[in-house]
Amino acid sequence: MRSLFRCTAAVAVVVAAVCLPAAAQAPTPTPRPAAKPAPRPAALTDQQQKDRINAWTVGLAAGRTEGAPLQLASELARVLDDGDNMRVLPIVTRGPFDNVYDLLYLRGVDAAIVYGDVLDHFKDRPEFANSWRRINYLLNLFPSEVHVFARPEIKSLRDLAGKPVNFNTPGTAANFSGPIIFKLLGIDVKATFIPHSVAMGKMREGDEIAATFWLSTKPLQPFLKGKWPEGFRFLPVEYTAKLEYYAPTQLEHADYPGLIPEGQQVATISVPSVLAVYDWPRDTDRYRRLVRLVDYLFERFEKLQKEPGYHARWKDVNLAAQVPGWQRFRPCRSDSTRCGLQRRGLSIQCWRASRRRGLRRTTGRRRTDCSNSSWNGAAGRASNSGGRREGLNSPGFGGGRAIHAINSAEGVGRPT
Repeated sequence: MRSLFRCTAAVAVVVAAVCLPAAAQAPTPTPRPAAKPAPRPAALTDQQQKDRINAWTVGLAAGRTEGAPLQLASELARVLDDGDNMRVLPIVTRGPFDNVYDLLYLRGVDAAIVYGDVLDHFKDRPEFANSWRRINYLLNLFPSEVHVFARPEIKSLRDLAGKPVNFNTPGTAANFSGPIIFKLLGIDVKATFIPHSVAMGKMREGDEIAATFWLSTKPLQPFLKGKWPEGFRFLPVEYTAKLEYYAPTQLEHADYPGLIPEGQQVATISVPSVLAVYDWPRDTDRYRRLVRLVDYLFERFEKLQKEPGYHARWKDVNLAAQVPGWQRFRPCRSDSTRCGLQRRGLSIQCWRASRRRGLRRTTGRRRTDCSNSSWNGAAGRASNSGGRREGLNSPGFGGGRAIHAINSAEGVGRPT
């Protein structure tokens, strides 16, 4: 046994002696080089980040938190959002009247929601003799209705003569339009300007406030909450020729089921809400931003009207509707006229086609670049604007070259 072990060990030594040199002589495999990590993109500098984020951002002055304009602005921001390619920033402001000042003078504001009767206030003031011409409109939004809410002993507007009527706080639409409307109707009231929430409490307590004047898109939330004592009511506001900036409309049971009996209506008037822009000189970045805003707005407008989650009144907005006394933003004028705005309608498909082809307005006889078939399902009638239907060349709509010359020459003094 011991001799067998010795023999086995000897064989192992011989085998090792033969194999180890052979293994030592075998070529060593070349190791593969380690993969180089992908180069990281260079980090943007602070200035580059700032430029990227601000490149296609548009500031939109909306209104107070309790008003409809802020909701409209928020929905516009949501539907137009495209990351760094388009971003709309809704801004809480003092109200649609002060939005005109913001549009003219506040840094970072390119667009605003205002009311259609506001420009008439600025045209007659020397300090705004030229600057108001820099305000154009993109869209005639859905109207805002007048609500005159009164105590039980008040039966009509005439009963308010000599009595205290609250018009909300300075800068609001009610604060601006309310006194104008009462003046046009020849009713002299004692105007107060305190928050409506305070005034409504005083109305419940006694006759310190006889009525409150509201101007906003119906229905207004304060009239849907809680229950009012018997006799509190909305007063009729009948349309007359004196109210040329307004349009007749009505409040219905469906709007305020707790205040208007079923089957009844309360006559009132409305003023158009306007999506207005500052008409920057054409060679500026701010102007190019607004041109892109127009493209996105008309491209995505159907979403506001058809998709859930947006205000129901978007369905009533007509892209072709005019605003009496206002001038439309130049890109809207050129493209919508080319697509047949003169036919009282604006096909979104036609708008898209014209933008893709990069068409230019032809000289001489006006040419329509879209077939008649493209007008099936177009936006419909132009706004009645209180029963008036003004054409593209009507006074005040702003097709004249003199206005173009003023627009091109101005633009100084506006903060960027």
